[in-house]
Amino acid sequence: MADIKSPKRKPVFTKVDNLSPGTSGHNLIVKVVSSKLVLQKGRPNDRQMRIAECLVGDETGTILFTARNNQVDMMKVDGTVILRNAKIDMFKGSMRLAVDKWGRVEVTEPANFIVNEHNNLSLVEYELVNVVEE
Repeated sequence: MADIKSPKRKPVFTKVDNLSPGTSGHNLIVKVVSSKLVLQKGRPNDRQMRIAECLVGDETGTILFTARNNQVDMMKVDGTVILRNAKIDMFKGSMRLAVDKWGRVEVTEPANFIVNEHNNLSLVEYELVNVVEE
């Protein structure tokens, strides 16, 4: 039986203001506005766990990105990154962007847009509502 490989699809890039709770598979090109290390566990020579909260955004808005381990090193302030297969996690009722093992974070050449810092999607609080169908 011959292996028939289908051609790879071109990624469809979305904008920050199109993100909504509980969604995944997002591809974005964003600039890093700020980066703050919030957790570092383990010995420096051993495998350590690092988590940083980074404010990233494009011309439509900003959102907090949770960078883990080697992703932390890529999130340099004023740098531009491509987030592939990113998902929205909910943390204390607000949206956070994350890239797990199925996604990828790539540093790319500087983008030519100005980040809209007035529309921070992570400041919008969501409430879980259970709908009972009768």
